[in-house]
Amino acid sequence: MLAAFIANLIYGLNYVIAKTIMPDFLQPRAIIALRVVGGALFFWLIVKILPNEEKVPKRDLMRMAFAALFGVAINQIMFFEGLNITTPINASIIMVNVPILVMVMSHLIIGERFTLLKTLGLLLGASGAAILILGNGSLKLSSGTLLGDLFILINASSYALYLVLIKPLMFKYKPLTVVRWVFFFGAIFVLPFSAHLAWQSDWAAIPVNIWMSILYVIIFTTIIAYFLNNFSLVNISPTANSAFIYLQPVFAAIVAIVFMDEMLKANNIIAAMLIFAGVFLVSKRKNAKTT
Repeated sequence: MLAAFIANLIYGLNYVIAKTIMPDFLQPRAIIALRVVGGALFFWLIVKILPNEEKVPKRDLMRMAFAALFGVAINQIMFFEGLNITTPINASIIMVNVPILVMVMSHLIIGERFTLLKTLGLLLGASGAAILILGNGSLKLSSGTLLGDLFILINASSYALYLVLIKPLMFKYKPLTVVRWVFFFGAIFVLPFSAHLAWQSDWAAIPVNIWMSILYVIIFTTIIAYFLNNFSLVNISPTANSAFIYLQPVFAAIVAIVFMDEMLKANNIIAAMLIFAGVFLVSKRKNAKTT
């Protein structure tokens, strides 16, 4: 669970950091090209350096390619293109639906059972996240953000499906093996749609502070967060993993209070309590029966 916790801490900061990069300095798909190429090269080199590299049969390679289509290509393109033309508030609200989508897909695809605790936990977490997000702004439904909102919804659905598809593979292979192939296939899917935009970008005009944001997106949001999310699926269900997304607005609020001198409000405390209660219930395992 710690891995999922840290991954969502990273994702929680990404909404604001990624927004500073685009569209003034880089187009969304140029950032995605950096992410997938950087991730693919890093994981490929790491696996090659480590001993006992795992061989993956063609059947499972196809499964990893299918997961990469949703978890890297569609997921990242839709998120960055969507965030570019909608607001962080809208994107955050839509992403609250990910755990619910994951629970439904897990039930349909891998037979994960609906339980009262999980359902209650998801409802509590979603309520807390909505209170916290809307307390810092308002949901803006307009023709100007409609396409971006649709892209974020596709992103949320794609990421939910990825978590479900990748879960069975985590029982068969090491997390590094899975994430290596996921990014390899993800790069193949993404580069035809993004390489030309990266090539045309004015890299010399990017200031140092924006380069720091770019490095955060590549190193933390891509390499570290993807690995930690995959690693967490070894021990927890896709639904439990996705429930940690409710913590993202909590992390964003904490950063705003600590570093931006925002006031701690009563709704922040209530929302945080609902979110932590929700994540606890979804992540709670049944006690094993003793004989």
